[in-house]
Amino acid sequence: MRISIFVSRPTNLSPSQRQSLELVFRQLRSLQLEPVALGSSDYPDEFPLREVHVLARHCSGGVILGFEQYSAKAVTKVGANGRRVMKGSVSFPTPWNQLEAGILFGLGLPLVIFREEGIRGGVFDEGVTDVFVHSMPPSPLTATERRPLKEVFLKWHAKVLDRYYGRSA
Repeated sequence: MRISIFVSRPTNLSPSQRQSLELVFRQLRSLQLEPVALGSSDYPDEFPLREVHVLARHCSGGVILGFEQYSAKAVTKVGANGRRVMKGSVSFPTPWNQLEAGILFGLGLPLVIFREEGIRGGVFDEGVTDVFVHSMPPSPLTATERRPLKEVFLKWHAKVLDRYYGRSA
């Protein structure tokens, strides 16, 4: 029997993003974990956050995958000091990453967070939660990249097992 893990990710991915996703899924399955997620076609017409919550309550951990979904050449940020234009390419993940991460965090599930280069804000900022934010693993992995990634998953896996077996709240 595999332990269910909620995976927050966009439905539509580029070929290289799909390779990284499959690499993460292989890591999960090698640890006897079963990735579960709601795809865009699975969201009901009403109350999709409730569906995320229902599914997440039956999981023992969460993986947040911050893949680039949108980009802009410049963004205007409005704040107390007026407007500031941020030039250069700006990348954004799916907004569902933020919502689902909040639900998972609120349920007290152990999280592991990955982000593609350029993804920032919310759960992808360093120090926002007690979770370290990791770079998205490239696929294929080199031998030198394989070991650190496995160590990230093993450390998180120990917390997932504690949650699953009721050794932590």
